Amino acid sequence: MKSKYKIMIVAGEVSGDAHAAKLVESLRETAPEVDFEFFGATSTQLRNAGVEQIVNADEFAVIGVLEIARRLPMFLKALQKLKKAAIEKNADAVILVDFPDFNLKLAKYLKKKGIKVIYYISPQIWAWRQYRIKTIKKYVALLLAILPFEKDWYEKRGVSHVEFVGHPLAEKSISTQTKKEFCEKNGLDPEKPIVALLPGSRGTEISKILPLLFETASEMSKKDENLQFVVALAQTRNIEEVERAKRLVEEKGIKLPKLLITVENATRDALKAADVAAVTSGTATLETALIGTPFAIVYKTTNLNAAIFRPFVSVEHFGLVNLIAGERLVKEFIQDDFVIEDLAEELFRLLDEKENREMRKKLSKIAEKLGKGKASENAAEAILKCIKEKSEI
Repeated sequence: MKSKYKIMIVAGEVSGDAHAAKLVESLRETAPEVDFEFFGATSTQLRNAGVEQIVNADEFAVIGVLEIARRLPMFLKALQKLKKAAIEKNADAVILVDFPDFNLKLAKYLKKKGIKVIYYISPQIWAWRQYRIKTIKKYVALLLAILPFEKDWYEKRGVSHVEFVGHPLAEKSISTQTKKEFCEKNGLDPEKPIVALLPGSRGTEISKILPLLFETASEMSKKDENLQFVVALAQTRNIEEVERAKRLVEEKGIKLPKLLITVENATRDALKAADVAAVTSGTATLETALIGTPFAIVYKTTNLNAAIFRPFVSVEHFGLVNLIAGERLVKEFIQDDFVIEDLAEELFRLLDEKENREMRKKLSKIAEKLGKGKASENAAEAILKCIKEKSEI
């Protein structure tokens, strides 16, 4: 007779949803003798993986103090629904995926109710709000880290129940589509350089960052009319948001490049075909590094958000790639440093054949540090071991 595990999974963002869906698959493959019942906060990929939706995590995709404040009733309602479901279904464990503002509150409640709390994709408290380590020590039974320096960082601060499993992106297949095939599909010239523009996965990022990327593309096309620009749109965003950003730029009297297209659900294809890229800070920067495309990191939020959050930031580098490298490998254009002319200059520098080749060599070393492509499998094994243990780790 099969054992049965009831597991709640809570993922709050697109990247977390994707990693959690892969983890669900790995849990089933690792323990075929177990009858799993998965439920929780889901977006598209977790739902496709057969996880019962208690809360629609698509509604969680907001960022910034004011934005979150406006949606606070929604977050509180979601929190209550998940608490109730975990108790009523008598969950054997809850797997929290990133999203610390929400998930750490849930961890406190569920641990007190005797439910084992496992955290996959550990919160980046080494970057900011380090006081959260007290909550993790007290309420999390197993912490699964995906960045190579995190295990040592946590252990030095007294967290012993932490394991490095590798980064989930390292196990994803890189696009097999050639630049020629990508260009034929999208009406581009494979003999001309391609600049990929990745404006982020949140609506607030699109509205703040994409117009600036369009202005950068306009600036670059003035100097080289052969440049081709590709907006790689996250699956949570839509074409209307791109068109809105275009209108904002054109209303300022800025002429957009002639060779400017948008692709959907083809980020890896676009990055692989691109000669260089401008990438919004986040998981996409690691994806770009793994593919090996030279790039610059960009980010822009409201002045209010920047003023509130900056005092809590405690790392030298903003980009994950630079944190892993331990140096400013990729130039960062963050907030006030996001200057159109400076970003254009950097992308032109990276288009230089020698500079491009050197950057690709350096990026290949980042891939080596992110594990052997078995993050989900390693995480599944650690989770199963944790659930089977009678006592808390």
